Amino acid sequence: MHFDKAIIIRDKTRLEQLIERFNSKAQAKFYIESSGGNFEQYEQEHHTFYASLKTTQEAVATWYKPKVVDRSFLPTYIFSEKDLIVVIGQDGLVANTAKYVNELPILAINPDPEQYDGVLLPFSCDNIENGISDLQSDRHQLKRITMAEAKLHDGQRLLAFNDFYIGAASHVSSRYQISFNGVTENQSSSGIIVSTGAGSTGWLSSIFNMAYNVQRSSNKHEKHHQIDLDWEAEQLIFVVREPFLSKVTQTGIGYGSLTRNKRLKVESKMATNGVIFSDGIESDFLIFNTGSSVEIGIAAEKANLVLGNYED
Repeated sequence: MHFDKAIIIRDKTRLEQLIERFNSKAQAKFYIESSGGNFEQYEQEHHTFYASLKTTQEAVATWYKPKVVDRSFLPTYIFSEKDLIVVIGQDGLVANTAKYVNELPILAINPDPEQYDGVLLPFSCDNIENGISDLQSDRHQLKRITMAEAKLHDGQRLLAFNDFYIGAASHVSSRYQISFNGVTENQSSSGIIVSTGAGSTGWLSSIFNMAYNVQRSSNKHEKHHQIDLDWEAEQLIFVVREPFLSKVTQTGIGYGSLTRNKRLKVESKMATNGVIFSDGIESDFLIFNTGSSVEIGIAAEKANLVLGNYED
């Protein structure tokens, strides 16, 4: 594959975020240490990241012209079809990046393997050059990960790598009309979660864990339901959280599977503070108040994660 340049996506370190919050490193140090924390850990994490970033830039520069872009610019940055996307950071940065890069290959690097599990980070600074070489010679493997799409009635659109939350922005009841499989009903709940295969071991699994604990209290022989949804599966799972039965709200629609031909429709009944956000990032959202309706389904786009040849 031929690329003109490499866009290196990064996020601020925790130390940089602290300095922004407290205006200086000295004040950040005072805050952490006065609350019993170890400020040296933040400094070491910061230095490790920048050493990895420097190594990554140098490795990339032997092949392409590198450009570093902060995570905050992802929603507005215009990517070219000849860009190689290099992500260096935690797993969540890969998920956030995939929604904005128009199916471009993502080469994801774990900057600190001793600290991060790196489920979505197949490469380290030690083998990034091998990854780029494989891309250049078409020896690479791609994992094409299914994403979800939320499309409002007015055409606004949002993608999710892991999951969507649909409901109230605060801890009040979410009110809406839900339609699935030819059935429509009004509901009041703690919101709806729609999960991809990649997200099925996250928020969705916690909901199943909660349900399992309730079932176990009444049936000690009840087996724990494990979610086994492949990242590349053409399937999404939705769950209604804590639906409330009343004279005007029902609980008949609580769980379902979405496919290319089966979508979920939701109409907001919330006067204010209705939202749809993706991947746990509340700042990445669509307003979903009364008068708004949304269809949730499988996105046409895939996230293309570059794998090393050592990966299965």
